[in-house]
Amino acid sequence: MAIARLTGGPLDGQVLPLETPDLEQLILPYSEGQVVYERDGDPAHTGDADGPTEVAFRFTEEPQEVTPNDDDVRPGE
Repeated sequence: MAIARLTGGPLDGQVLPLETPDLEQLILPYSEGQVVYERDGDPAHTGDADGPTEVAFRFTEEPQEVTPNDDDVRPGE
């Protein structure tokens, strides 16, 4: 098992489970939109007896707000 430690942005200080420590980016839902965190260094605690593997992720952006009608609107309408 691996965990992601989030730094910066609205989820600063949060710890999330990771299925794999190889991820380079996390795109997470937040409020009405989503936030993007990118890998910030190598995994820590990778041994068998030193706890779960930890990967640091740093906040990079908060993309456009997601709304329920986004899928229903076509360009030019």
